Amino acid sequence: MTAITAKADARPVRSPFVQAIRRLFKRKGAVVGLVVVLFFIIVAVGADFFAPFDPAKTSWGAVRKAPSAMYWFGTDDLGRDILSRVIYGARASLMAGVVSVALAIGLGVPIGLLSGYAGGWIDGILMRMTDAMLACPFLILAIAMAAFLGPSLTNAMIAIGISAMPIFVRLTRAAVQAVKVEDFVEAARAVGNPAWRIAVKHILPNIVPALMVQATLTIASAIIAEASLSFLGLGQQPPAPSWGSMLNTAKNFLTQAPWMTIYPGLSIFITVLCFNLLGDGLRDALDPRHKG
Repeated sequence: MTAITAKADARPVRSPFVQAIRRLFKRKGAVVGLVVVLFFIIVAVGADFFAPFDPAKTSWGAVRKAPSAMYWFGTDDLGRDILSRVIYGARASLMAGVVSVALAIGLGVPIGLLSGYAGGWIDGILMRMTDAMLACPFLILAIAMAAFLGPSLTNAMIAIGISAMPIFVRLTRAAVQAVKVEDFVEAARAVGNPAWRIAVKHILPNIVPALMVQATLTIASAIIAEASLSFLGLGQQPPAPSWGSMLNTAKNFLTQAPWMTIYPGLSIFITVLCFNLLGDGLRDALDPRHKG
């Protein structure tokens, strides 16, 4: 009996991170999403290497050419290679998604941390301001802010980031309120740790998994928002390629050159779908109560 107990105790104990990775890779949808997202990231980073043509170079002899051996995705109304523009458009879309979400986290998490931990009148004021922003739909607020700031990719990222900030404020506040009553937080308070140290060193690390999942899902929404702003002329400005601006141009040639619409539209669809699959997989993998 003692030997069996000793053998059981000798088994290696996996860290929570390793267990989360194992749970993530058991989900086929999450793995597919991760692979496709990494593929788009590699394509966006190495756009200069992968693009066969200059995305802004026009060719009046190749206007609206159908997909062929030379132009795999065809050409647009100015003779520009659509494949090259889709590749460079991935850089703009992914950068908009990542930067805007990073901005939303940088602004929203400290506010939510303060609101959830301090409580009282501070929580009341911050939540009423957050509710006022949430009362306006995300995309409508982003369009209004982008129109106010001016049409450019940078301003579009700022508008999307500020519009997504209330989501992280509410999530952080709720998570902090759930964690701050745990025994380890009470113990840290009992030994004399200041409030800022408890919030940053003890509470914040325990809400990071929820923030990671929400960030992944919000990147998908930010990509759609950037494409919408570019479609309306408030995002990436021509001749720089963007999936949204490519769709804006392609809408005038749906019958003559449908390939102008198909490929940027598919890129948006696949990227957003895979970010959502990855976010769902992360949610299950990072949940310590998961038993799958």
